[in-house]
Amino acid sequence: MFKHKQNAFTRTLQPSKGRWMSEMLNLLLRMLVKSRHGLHIDISTLRGKFSQLDRQASRSELQHAQKKSVDCNGIAAHWLTPANYQKDRVLLYIHGGAFVAYTPNTYSAMVASWCAPLKTRALMVDYRLAPEHPYPAALEDCLKTYRWLLDQGYQGKDIVIAGDSAGGNLVLATLQQLKNQKLPPPSCAVLLSPFLDLTLSGASALDNAHRDPIFTLAFAVGIRRFYAPGQSYSQPSVSPLFGDFEGLPPLLFQVGSTEMLLDDSTQAASRANAAGVPVQLEVWKRLPHVFQMVPALPQAQEAAKSIRNFINQHAGWG
Repeated sequence: MFKHKQNAFTRTLQPSKGRWMSEMLNLLLRMLVKSRHGLHIDISTLRGKFSQLDRQASRSELQHAQKKSVDCNGIAAHWLTPANYQKDRVLLYIHGGAFVAYTPNTYSAMVASWCAPLKTRALMVDYRLAPEHPYPAALEDCLKTYRWLLDQGYQGKDIVIAGDSAGGNLVLATLQQLKNQKLPPPSCAVLLSPFLDLTLSGASALDNAHRDPIFTLAFAVGIRRFYAPGQSYSQPSVSPLFGDFEGLPPLLFQVGSTEMLLDDSTQAASRANAAGVPVQLEVWKRLPHVFQMVPALPQAQEAAKSIRNFINQHAGWG
């Protein structure tokens, strides 16, 4: 049974609106996704499934911002630019996809819906994917993209960094590397269901294995080997849960209560709080991994509102 200790920086959310929709989504994901996740993972097949997902991206959301490719010192990326953006702010988004896949339209649709209310444009990073480019390629690309933004004249306080799942891993690892390299940090960071612990040491990796509507323990064990070798899983740059949180910018975590990755967020939030970092942890009852990507869910709209409020508060964009 799900248990979560409430504290000053944690909110457990269970909106009544849209509950039947989320339960239907959980059922569909369990039948169509989880049932096919096993230990033996074929990357080509997995990427094919991601491509199918990408073709279903919301076209209406994509219309909220103009999309344009850009080269960031050799790193592929694209801008999402709404009509009303302010030139002195940027949202740097690092996508998920288990380090091995990318659905650019799906991510652009979600992030584009944030851009107009925040009056910002977003830079979507197309970092190199494993297994063709294993660790540290993706992290190096994210760091190089952040430096490119600084070279364009943005100050750290002008930048918000966000990411989900594997991208959440890269967000936190990037923040820790920026501190090590004495580079100016962003104003704040948003992490959606981040995969921060490749050792899978959190209790939720087992306790929620049967309740998570998407992932299986076998899949989690199998997918991580494509990104990094087993002996590196406890290194902070691979599993940033084990890194130094002192001096990091304000952090917002959003995660579902039945996710196998729940403890990645709860433990990271606790460590950040202990290090004196302003942190907000939102545990959404019975919501699946990165539910924010499903615009039809009322809970996704509520989560987006919370993200905007957090960014406006800590980046001063209100």
